[in-house]
Amino acid sequence: MEDIIAKAKTLIEALPYIKSFYGKTFVIKYGGSAMVEEALKEAFALDVILMNYIGINPVIVHGGGPQIGSIMEKMGKKPEFVQGQRVTDEETMDIVEMVLGGKVNKEIVSLINHHGGNATGLTGKDGGLIRAKKKVITKPSEETGEPEIIDIGLVGEVEKVNPEILTSLEKNHFIPVIAPIGVDGKGDTYNINADLVAGAVASALMAEKLILLTDIEGVMTKDNILFSTLNKKEVETLIADGTITGGMLPKIEACFKALEKGVSKVHIIDGRVPHALLLEIFTKEGIGTEIVSERY
Repeated sequence: MEDIIAKAKTLIEALPYIKSFYGKTFVIKYGGSAMVEEALKEAFALDVILMNYIGINPVIVHGGGPQIGSIMEKMGKKPEFVQGQRVTDEETMDIVEMVLGGKVNKEIVSLINHHGGNATGLTGKDGGLIRAKKKVITKPSEETGEPEIIDIGLVGEVEKVNPEILTSLEKNHFIPVIAPIGVDGKGDTYNINADLVAGAVASALMAEKLILLTDIEGVMTKDNILFSTLNKKEVETLIADGTITGGMLPKIEACFKALEKGVSKVHIIDGRVPHALLLEIFTKEGIGTEIVSERY
């Protein structure tokens, strides 16, 4: 009986959050171990379905870097990276589009639908969803020290998101699942960082939350202690002193852009924890790092 009562208390604890988030949009960047391990994949699908059934509108943007790398190697093509960005020539772009827009996207849609959800797959090319432009990166010249442009091929950044197709799907209770591929005004296709796409989509939809699933607990101190809440100024300090580096930087960039466009809160959470979404959203303690514009 005590176990049953404990379950009831858990539901009651979640009630204020359910009421507060009813009808709101949450954009979720899905990646890392949560996309690989079978138990975590199933837990993620069930979390998203539950959110949808209680009136939250989840929108999923997924990655797929390891899957792309695996297919490239099978095809005899060695992945190459510059400043953390995958060098993407036309052949690689074909592979990216095949893996992200085809295999990975459809697997996620199928998993959600198998468990009773109502998901539909998209890329940024569908309905003019994501207008992209070529990403320009630079490095100091060895000879002069002046910045020089490095061409990394068909790697893009988001120029604009057209939210109409997503709002239409939400009204009809579909769960959009988006592959991070965009197209420019000339019709050229670009591979885009999934964190940045998720941030841009959250901004365009004026989402209540942007949630990034990762393979770490959240933003950590140099002594590996989790920050439960940070504001923008505190994060900037952590970047300046070298606490936040590497692969966390694109996630922070996505968080900042979303907050600037009116997204209420962003969350960086550990996707290796089963039901991480529910634990972060519907409990007072949460499990990851919450980032806000200002801490009150």
